[in-house]
Amino acid sequence: MDDIISIIDINESVSYEQSFDIAQRCSKLLSSGNEEQEALARRVAIHILNNWAKIPRETYSLWTDIVEAIGFYPYLEKHKATMQVQSLSDEIRQKSFLSHFLSETYLHREQKKLSDYIMAGKNVIASAPTSFGKSLLIEEIVASGKYKSIVIIQPTLALLDETRLKLKKYSDRYKIIVRTSQPAVKDKGNLFLLTAERVMEYNALPPIELLIIDEFYKLSLKRIDGRANTLNNAFLKIVGNCNSSFYFLGPNIDGITTGFAEKYNAVFYKSDFSLVDCNVIDMTSKIDHSKTGKALEEEKITHLCSLLDSLKDEQTLVYCATPARARRFAKSYLDYLVSKGESSTINLPLVEWIDSNISTEWSLSEELRHGISIHDGSLQKHIGTSIIKYFNDGLLHCIFCTSTIIEGVNTSAKNVILFDGKKGGKDIDFFDYSNIKGRSGRLMEHYVGNIYNFVAPPPKEAVLIDIPFFEQNPVSDEILVNIPESDIHDDMLSRYQELHQTQSELLDIIERNGVSIDGQLNIYYQLEQDVNTSKYNDIAWAQMPNWNEMQYILGLAENELFHIDHHGISSVRQLALYLNQYRTSKNIMYIVKDIYGHKMSSVQSSTGEKNSLKYYDEAIEQAFHIYRHWFQFTVPKVFRVIDSLQRYVCEKHGRRAGSYSYFVQQLENDFLRENLSILIEFGIPASAVRQLEVEIPKGMTEDEIIQFIKKHKNRLTASWLQYEKDKLDQCL
Repeated sequence: MDDIISIIDINESVSYEQSFDIAQRCSKLLSSGNEEQEALARRVAIHILNNWAKIPRETYSLWTDIVEAIGFYPYLEKHKATMQVQSLSDEIRQKSFLSHFLSETYLHREQKKLSDYIMAGKNVIASAPTSFGKSLLIEEIVASGKYKSIVIIQPTLALLDETRLKLKKYSDRYKIIVRTSQPAVKDKGNLFLLTAERVMEYNALPPIELLIIDEFYKLSLKRIDGRANTLNNAFLKIVGNCNSSFYFLGPNIDGITTGFAEKYNAVFYKSDFSLVDCNVIDMTSKIDHSKTGKALEEEKITHLCSLLDSLKDEQTLVYCATPARARRFAKSYLDYLVSKGESSTINLPLVEWIDSNISTEWSLSEELRHGISIHDGSLQKHIGTSIIKYFNDGLLHCIFCTSTIIEGVNTSAKNVILFDGKKGGKDIDFFDYSNIKGRSGRLMEHYVGNIYNFVAPPPKEAVLIDIPFFEQNPVSDEILVNIPESDIHDDMLSRYQELHQTQSELLDIIERNGVSIDGQLNIYYQLEQDVNTSKYNDIAWAQMPNWNEMQYILGLAENELFHIDHHGISSVRQLALYLNQYRTSKNIMYIVKDIYGHKMSSVQSSTGEKNSLKYYDEAIEQAFHIYRHWFQFTVPKVFRVIDSLQRYVCEKHGRRAGSYSYFVQQLENDFLRENLSILIEFGIPASAVRQLEVEIPKGMTEDEIIQFIKKHKNRLTASWLQYEKDKLDQCL
């Protein structure tokens, strides 16, 4: 069949005899009843569709029958001008795959099967390729109105915002809730779009009818995901308390913990059904592996730049192990283009915003002008979202990315380049490779994608996902303590009972916090020692902490709730310094300048070098990472956890407790007014939101603010940059 596919792809045209013969072979494969042979027929049909202009018109009807038999109904609709069904029965069968709830949307055969399970009220655990269209079924569920209260958990805020934009058309039927400060309503449905952490922080969660977990493999502890504890506890909180139905979706998973599906009356649905195919191209043979270290990497970069140059009319994702490597290789490709005399002709509104609010010297500006970009978890949310939108709209042709692209956003490309074989510091496994490969080809756009392997792919292996709260091998204390005692396995019972020897009120607090139990207990014991000493003032503060109070709280948490480990910070003192600097200036560029100054002082003392854009890029990357990892996630969590513990300790000792909630809210809201923070959540740059502070009354609710902005948009945005106006239009 590979020879047949080569004929289809390489020949300038396919003769009548060839087309007829290939169609006949596909028909035999489809009638065999063998899944592997049916998959071969699907591959051939995909390549036929990819080369439709080469196919003789006289054989269109043959291929229409085959495409219909395979169940590619979305493609039948796309090609309806040339792929016309021949009979009333064919037309009726095709119409049966038309979604009942999404206008003019056809489901493919396996999508329809999965949709029928969900609409019948079954619990579903779905494993299918990236191009399957699992997330389309989320919209179909919402459009159906079957469930009044739905929680959708996704691993990143970027994915959740993308989902919000897709689903905001249903806001007449559902209140869309993206923050813990937004209350549920009773006059219509509630649609919660939350991370697992926010599910645990949402105190007044109403009874939930359906829980959807996207990328459900993140439940696994065996895959060592730092947020698995919280995701397991979010499931227990919702399904355990509400007996909710659920829909899990994820890619390339062969099995789950034995017995889980039976206990929850769930269907484990696995499919390899895909509407796109992927050509695998080995690039390792072109590389001189006698070279090592820097020489080997330079040769790889030379081949990479040459390959990208040949693919510049197509969209390409380049997978890199770390943000630093993604940025370095993007800069190398930019230098390559400049050396060739390529002009910077692409004018994107984001570039003007970067030049005005970040720096004209940030290399990302020039990269964007050349149609290339970076994408990693350090970028400000609105920048990362805009880069993906530009790429999806065809305005960028190349993104150098990290693992965020395979599990943090939804995008695909004609080509994917596996340049590195690691994820962070560890080798990627077959599961990671399959997910990276799955980004090649785009449903309804690129029938056939390509993956170029600059490293040998890992060996194929079965991917089995453990459900820790059910399997309990392994299970962490943080999950174990939240499991009902009736569900505890015999070999875990003594450990469970030991955990529950802690005072019940304190244990309730620790359970709700959902982070390290040992860490929380150690902090509790330290608070017990300090509450009646001179340290009391560092505990019982309110509103905003001073320098000593901030250092005390962070010092309590270090090595208990977080570790200073390669996240842009070298000490608690430095973290407190940058926190203080940011809350005073409300501008990340002050931290960029400080980091850059220290880098250049170190460089000058050793080399005499006075200026370097390389170190300026590094300073921006480090500052952005500090902002995303520390200011927006770790520090608010730490202060929230210690706030709950100190309240318990102070009340126990009859002393006035502190209150950290205002500081936490301010930090999470980027030091904007609380009622404006929803705009940051929606992806509007802080530079624009700060301009609205003087225009929007303080007493307005979030919903009233949205209506106010829509009504007065032209006046409010008259002095805004075009990028800021675009983001407002996209987000609202």
